[in-house]
Amino acid sequence: MPYKNNFTAQTQLKLSPFFERTSKLNESQEWRRWAGYLAATSYELTHENEYFAIRTKAGLLDITPLKKYIVEGPESEKLLNQLVTRNIAICKVGQVMYTPWCDEDGKVIDDGTIQRLSKDKFRITSAEPNLEWIQSNAIGMDVNVKDDSFSTAALALQGPNSRAILNSISTNNLDKLRFFWMMETTFGNIPVSISRTGYTGDLGYEIWINPNDALKVWDLLMDKGKSFGITPTGLHALDIARIEAGLILLDVDYISSRHALIESRKSSPYELGLGWAVKMNKNDFIGKSSLQKELNHASNWSFVGVEIEWLEFEKHYREVGLAPGLPQTAWRTSTPLYYKNEQIGYATSGTWSPLLKRYIALAHLKSTYAQKGSKLMFELKVEHFRKLTKATVVKTPFYNPERKRSCPK
Repeated sequence: MPYKNNFTAQTQLKLSPFFERTSKLNESQEWRRWAGYLAATSYELTHENEYFAIRTKAGLLDITPLKKYIVEGPESEKLLNQLVTRNIAICKVGQVMYTPWCDEDGKVIDDGTIQRLSKDKFRITSAEPNLEWIQSNAIGMDVNVKDDSFSTAALALQGPNSRAILNSISTNNLDKLRFFWMMETTFGNIPVSISRTGYTGDLGYEIWINPNDALKVWDLLMDKGKSFGITPTGLHALDIARIEAGLILLDVDYISSRHALIESRKSSPYELGLGWAVKMNKNDFIGKSSLQKELNHASNWSFVGVEIEWLEFEKHYREVGLAPGLPQTAWRTSTPLYYKNEQIGYATSGTWSPLLKRYIALAHLKSTYAQKGSKLMFELKVEHFRKLTKATVVKTPFYNPERKRSCPK
């Protein structure tokens, strides 16, 4: 097909097994590089409908670019327990755990999920390549580590109608599938794995399939989901949703310790609001001693939610005769935050929330100023001039619907 030939010749980027469908649906023909793949930023000329599909209907996202690794063997649990901060020993077959993993200094290398597929078999998902690191730590252990990135394709179906759509296709009903658990089922004669996970902070599922079945599964979902409002969704809409959900993004909200050029660019799990995912009561793991020291003395930095207060923000624009300049898409630029003219942190990503009608951001703050309700000043530019406007530290997630975790009664 012409799309495939042109993109392959010009970029040498990998194409998802769903590309034959997504390339034809992408009206804007806007793409972003994601882990060496072409990923649609939005399918329509603007992303608004895709965002509201996530929050009110169902958004269908191609997440094949996620890095995926299979760890299998008698010592697979032992290896993973040494690598990550979560206690993998209590992870049951069919359960999924979100976890960061750190270097010896307790600084985060990456974060992702671990799926327990059987007693001695796991799948790890991550944002960037981790194969060599996992394999180097597995030397001498009775375990096999292989790259599953190209042998498993994946879709995310996110939104309040996602369960109903899957129930209309799946051989097995999903009503009892709990948050961060997974199940095996079939779509007709197509075997699939479905995990109740996602990156939107809403009711949602991720579907793991053989790439050879990719187009059949896409077509089934689009056909059965039509009456439920299923909508192909790109990265612009996803970025807004994940900020509303308070979910961190590698290379935006934090930098991997493997790539940080200076120490101050590195972050520990405690500094990223992931202290709940550090289990100090388990056996030794990479970075444990450093994290114990940090735990004993408290972290210098905290990762928080910030809300930019509307009235003063609007006033800055009205004074020059303009309507408020709200961002049309989520932004990913470091933006200073102040307390009494002293910079005490910076926002890493932010967005106007169409559903909440609030201007929100995720931010690193010196811990002294990170308490909920703290009043800060947020930097912005109005007609080329720097201004400061009021902002407040708030609890995350900004958006947290009950349906995300609940099951039908």
